Amino acid sequence: MKSFNIPDYYRSTVITPLKEFRRKRDKLKRDFTPSLLDFGPVRFYIARHFGFCYGVENAVEIAYKAIAENPDKRIFLLSEMIHNPDVNADLLSRGVHFLMDTSGRQLIPFSELTVNDVVIIPAFGTTLETHKQLSDIGLDIAKYDTTCPFVEKVWNKAAQIGQKNYTVVVHGKPSHEETRATFSHSKEAAPTVVVKNRNQAERLARYITGEGSAEEFYGEFAGQYSEGFDPARDLQRIGVVNQTTMLASDTQGIADYLKQVMIEHYGLTDANTIDEHFASTRDTLCYATNDNQDATYALLRYPADLAIVAGGYNSSNTSHIVDLCAEKLPTYFIESEQKLLSRDLIRHFDLESKEEIVTQNYLPAKESVTILLTCGASCPDAVVEGILTRVVGFFPGAKKIEEVMEGFQ
Repeated sequence: MKSFNIPDYYRSTVITPLKEFRRKRDKLKRDFTPSLLDFGPVRFYIARHFGFCYGVENAVEIAYKAIAENPDKRIFLLSEMIHNPDVNADLLSRGVHFLMDTSGRQLIPFSELTVNDVVIIPAFGTTLETHKQLSDIGLDIAKYDTTCPFVEKVWNKAAQIGQKNYTVVVHGKPSHEETRATFSHSKEAAPTVVVKNRNQAERLARYITGEGSAEEFYGEFAGQYSEGFDPARDLQRIGVVNQTTMLASDTQGIADYLKQVMIEHYGLTDANTIDEHFASTRDTLCYATNDNQDATYALLRYPADLAIVAGGYNSSNTSHIVDLCAEKLPTYFIESEQKLLSRDLIRHFDLESKEEIVTQNYLPAKESVTILLTCGASCPDAVVEGILTRVVGFFPGAKKIEEVMEGFQ
């Protein structure tokens, strides 16, 4: 796989070599067992796969290249480079400005841009409407377009099934940058509707079977369907694609459910007749999302006292890893080691309330504590190292990192 030139301070003298050690001994990625770092009074099971993926490293490399190549120009990011606060803060500190926030709200009007400015497209991609607005100004947005190739793969899949007269059902978070971009591209090729979860897929089934009226559909799916969408006409033939960072099992469950709805509603009996109403689409999750989720399932087979998951709080793929861990054991979602206030206090993000909370006594008072540690695809290795070393510092008598890492050299 291609090697990217990203700033050294995103890498780690502990985590990066550990990942490379595992990669060299498992080049086909068949071993999902976690790595054990045993410090004595505290030990960590670290997921086999986590951290910067191909798309993220590509985006980071291009962003810093844009800064280096344009010292005398104004540089703008369409929105957050990736969903990681450290990366975005560093870019801002170097004079980069955000044109929009993650929800699409305009921070700097496009009317203030000139043809001499530099605009970076983030890894999530952007809508065709925004693309046209920027191109009309005369900006060369292709030069620093960091759109992830796996996101573009979803756009291509949507276009392919659209050309076969299927309606595209996108499983994704309607407000997420990537889903907004996918919706924009998909609706150019086919009628498109977004479902955010299994519950909405079940609601959509009411309109497939004709139980719900068009008026009800327009109200229930407001802002989630393409212009001119007619549920009676456009839900007779469908295919499912997804936001690349969704939970794989959720997407598969939605696709299987809608396929079964079609089979029962139309009385389909064989593969050929099923294809008349339901497109055979392969899962469109990116490889990193799949690997990270599979590695998390493997990580959770090991008994532990708690899990710590690092990443940006608005990171979709990270939030799904948090959900998986939280089903099994106490789980703390943190941005960095700074959230580890002390041995007794941790400030972490609660996915239900969407705000940080402080929990006491998160590290159990016992002779030996076991922690599961992982992070999302947009989290630098340096952040994971910071968390690990800070926790180890809470345990007097813990082995030195150099000693523990001897087995991974």
